Amino acid sequence: MLDELCKVVCDLHGELPRNGLVTWTSGNISARDPLTGRIVIKPSGLRYDELSPELMVVVDLDGSVIEGTCKPSSDVLTHCYIYRHLPEVNGVVHTHSPFATAWAATGRDIPCVLTAMADEFGGPIPCGGFARIGGEEIGREVVRVFREGANPGCPAVLLQNHGVFAVGPSALAALKAAVMCEDVARTVAIACSLGKLLPISDEDVLSLRRRYLSDYGQPQRPT
Repeated sequence: MLDELCKVVCDLHGELPRNGLVTWTSGNISARDPLTGRIVIKPSGLRYDELSPELMVVVDLDGSVIEGTCKPSSDVLTHCYIYRHLPEVNGVVHTHSPFATAWAATGRDIPCVLTAMADEFGGPIPCGGFARIGGEEIGREVVRVFREGANPGCPAVLLQNHGVFAVGPSALAALKAAVMCEDVARTVAIACSLGKLLPISDEDVLSLRRRYLSDYGQPQRPT
């Protein structure tokens, strides 16, 4: 029923290893079909070079399998919780990308000290607390940080001792947030080793974000 979305989700998974965001079988992408509310997600435990559109798994908003011969990702309940509580989100990406996950291991937000961060995230990338894997606990914490964290609405969230969850109006937008999260996490980590970080004022962050949203790129070009 969702053949085209299965192809999109499968193709986007190839960007995770290409951008150095995953190792072996870790990480996953899902997309929600806005018309049916059904979710396409990666099958559990398969290597990225094994994936095909036919192996993607379609689930409902509670994580029950609708189509597919494989078991869905072990993070399926996390994705479903996010979709149920953030109706504006139609794409979720989870990675253990090394620099962003290093920040998560310290339980620290990534401070907004780069114009690229102001552009893409509108402030710091917040870090939530620890949550156990397997149920809805992680999804609950992601939603809490998305709504109430240091930068509400930030499309990327760190989970303490775990990794990155990125969201967006599409799977492609969520993937972009995950890629940019790792990029700035690496740069800020290097900057920390060089000396004191220089913050950007809230006023300048807001100005940079507005300019990025209104002027950057081509008219009606997808993100």
